[in-house]
Amino acid sequence: MQTEKLEIGTIEMNRQKVLVVEDSKTQSVLISRSLINKGYDVIAAFDGGEAIEKVCSELPQCIVMDIVLSKQYNGFQLCRLFKRSPLTQNIPVILLSSKQTELDKSWGRRQGADLYLTKPCDLNHLVNTVEHFIQASTAEPLARNWAFAQR
Repeated sequence: MQTEKLEIGTIEMNRQKVLVVEDSKTQSVLISRSLINKGYDVIAAFDGGEAIEKVCSELPQCIVMDIVLSKQYNGFQLCRLFKRSPLTQNIPVILLSSKQTELDKSWGRRQGADLYLTKPCDLNHLVNTVEHFIQASTAEPLARNWAFAQR
């Protein structure tokens, strides 16, 4: 019986989960399908409260998040919350938004985002970036800073 528990635990730990936080169902489906096609388990959240709940219950390996969300939290606030919590601070956060000003990008970095992409974005690039962040975070958390170094 102990062996079964260890095997189940190992399987669950090896699953690569990506949380997609997007209030547009169309955008959420497009992003999720691209990630699922690459073999990721996708968890969807449609507002900030749901995102907090899913991060705590699922502990994803990466978060892809819109900035403009319905209800109580926006993406900047969630990013700041996740990056300040010891439980979630090492989870890479990719902000994805139609807000394209340098001020918005700078504010995203100040909140702790690992990358800021503007919509519309190339979904292949997004998936490759998620893959890079997940690989880097399992090897060396500091290696994730490549995204801002290249800008």
